[in-house]
Amino acid sequence: MPHLQAITLQDYPVADRLNGIGEYYFSQKLRQIDQLRKDGKDIINLGIGSPDLPPHPSVIKELHEQSIKSNVHAYQGYKGSPVLRNAISNWYDHWYGVQLDAEKEILPLIGSKEGIMHICMTYINEGDLVLVPNPGYPTYKSAAKLAGATVLEYSLKEENEWLPDFQLLEELVKKAGEKKVLMFINYPQMPTGKAPTKKLFEDLVSFARNNNVLLIHDNPYSFILNEVPLSILSIEGAKDCVIELNSLSKSHNLAGWRLGMLCGSEKNINNVLRFKSNMDSGMFLPIQLAAAKALELGKDWFHKLNQVYAARRNKVYKLMDLLSCTYDKNQVGMFMWARINNKYEDAYQLSDAILNKADVFITPGGIFGPAGKNYIRISLCSTEQRLEESIDRIQSII
Repeated sequence: MPHLQAITLQDYPVADRLNGIGEYYFSQKLRQIDQLRKDGKDIINLGIGSPDLPPHPSVIKELHEQSIKSNVHAYQGYKGSPVLRNAISNWYDHWYGVQLDAEKEILPLIGSKEGIMHICMTYINEGDLVLVPNPGYPTYKSAAKLAGATVLEYSLKEENEWLPDFQLLEELVKKAGEKKVLMFINYPQMPTGKAPTKKLFEDLVSFARNNNVLLIHDNPYSFILNEVPLSILSIEGAKDCVIELNSLSKSHNLAGWRLGMLCGSEKNINNVLRFKSNMDSGMFLPIQLAAAKALELGKDWFHKLNQVYAARRNKVYKLMDLLSCTYDKNQVGMFMWARINNKYEDAYQLSDAILNKADVFITPGGIFGPAGKNYIRISLCSTEQRLEESIDRIQSII
C-alpha cells in the first residue's frame, strides 16, 4: 500500500469552494484601520455604509419592553413572527403599492446579505450562470461562486447612465444554452447611486420573462435621499420571475440588529425556506416585534433622516471638488460616487495616498468591479463635523 502522509491541523486544507474567494475587502480594511488607531492615528473612515444614527426611540423602547418579558426567549418559527410578516406586508402596501400575502410571500431574514447566500444555495447548481453587475456589491459574486456558479459580470457604464445593456444581456443568456440563469440587480444602485424608474423595472421584468431568467433585486436603499421609493414587485408579472431582498439596516438605522426580508411568490419563498431552515433557528422575538414597530414609522421619520444625509452630502460635494472629481448630483442612497482625475493611476492609488497622508479612508471603486477602478465611493455615515475635518486634512496635503 502507498504511504499516506498525515495532515496536521496546522496545514489542514480548506474546501475547494474557497478557491478564488478572498476575505471581504472591508473586513481586511477595518483591521488595518484598527491597527492604525492602535498606533495612535485618528483615522476618519468614510468608507463603510454603517449608519451612525440611532433607531427611533419608540423602536428601542419596544425592544426593551419586549425583552424583559419571561416568555419571549424561546426558539421562534422559521418563517418569522406573524406580527413582523404582517408589518412587512403593510409597509410594502403603503410605500410601494405592492400587495404581499403575509403568510405566503414574505420571509424575514437575519439580514439581507445572508439572504443573498440563501438564494444562491437554493437555486444554483454547479456551472449555472449568474450575472452580476460591474460595478456592484461584491457579495453577489462571492456568494454565487461559493454555490458553484459560473459568474459573468455585466458592465454598467457612466455613458449609459449606469443602466443595463439589454442587448448584451440577451447575448450572455444565449451563450448559456441549457444552463439556468440567475441575475442580480440593485436599484437604487450601489455604488453608483443610480435611482430606478418604473420603465427600468418594466424592462427588467420583460427581459427576465422572455429569457427564463430569475431576477434577484436587492433593494435596501430605496428610502435614502429618494422621494419616490420603488419596488420591482410593483410591476405586473414580477412575482413570476423576481425575488426581492429588502432591509431595515439603512432605512431604519438597524444595521447591527440584522433585519431583512425576502419577498416573492409562495413557491420561491418555500424553496428558500428549505435551505434557510437548515441554517438558522429564527430571530430573537423582541427584535422582530421592535422591527414591526419600526415599520410603522411615517413620513416624518424619513424626512428627518434625509435632512441629515442631505446636509452631509453637501459636505461630500466639497470634498470631491477638492479632489477634482466629477460626479452626478442626482444620486440617491447613502454614498456618493465620483470619477477621479487623471493625476492618479486608479482609485486604489488615490485612496492609499489619502489614508497614508491625511488619515482619511475613502473606498476605491475598484472593489466593486473593474468598471469602478477610476471612481471613489464616499459614505454619508459620518457627522458633518468629521466630514469637515476630512476636508481640512485633505486640503492640507494637496
